[in-house]
Amino acid sequence: MAKKKNEIWEWTKALVIAILLAAVIRYFLFAPIVVDGLSMMPTLHDQDRMIVNKFSYKIGNPDRFDIIVFHAPENKDYIKRVIGLPGDRVEYKDDTLFINGKAYEEPYLDDYKSQVIDGPLTEPFTLEEKIGSETVPEGHLFVMGDNRRYSKDSRHIGTVPMEKVLGNTGIIYWPIEDIRLVK
Repeated sequence: MAKKKNEIWEWTKALVIAILLAAVIRYFLFAPIVVDGLSMMPTLHDQDRMIVNKFSYKIGNPDRFDIIVFHAPENKDYIKRVIGLPGDRVEYKDDTLFINGKAYEEPYLDDYKSQVIDGPLTEPFTLEEKIGSETVPEGHLFVMGDNRRYSKDSRHIGTVPMEKVLGNTGIIYWPIEDIRLVK
């Protein structure tokens, strides 16, 4: 009888430790997320399932062109690409991104740019026109979806405070035929 109680106690401890470990990993390190909508096409598709790396944002700042997940004003989590970092001047002219006066290539937009026949993929704008400031404020990011004509992003909701960022993402794990690293 004592041996049976001891075995039940050991299984209970193992189960509690496993649950606690899973909770810590999900809350602090990695979490699953489902892409909802077409705003990141062609890079990400509706209903792609991805892993959010929360740990990287706890120890450092995002890099330009990272794909991040953040809490949006509508009490939803959005997935967008980091375009402007704190202190950056961002503008679009002739379908070209300029950051601090320097033109940047965006190879992830090449497919869509080649398909557009009725104007630019990304309408021209300056940061001041969109957020009322010449530069991205300290502690904030300027983000955009890759599907520029159909993305609700910093052009509409303003900059994203760093404390709203959950983490970055770059691994699609479902559907199986689409498993890949995303850039």
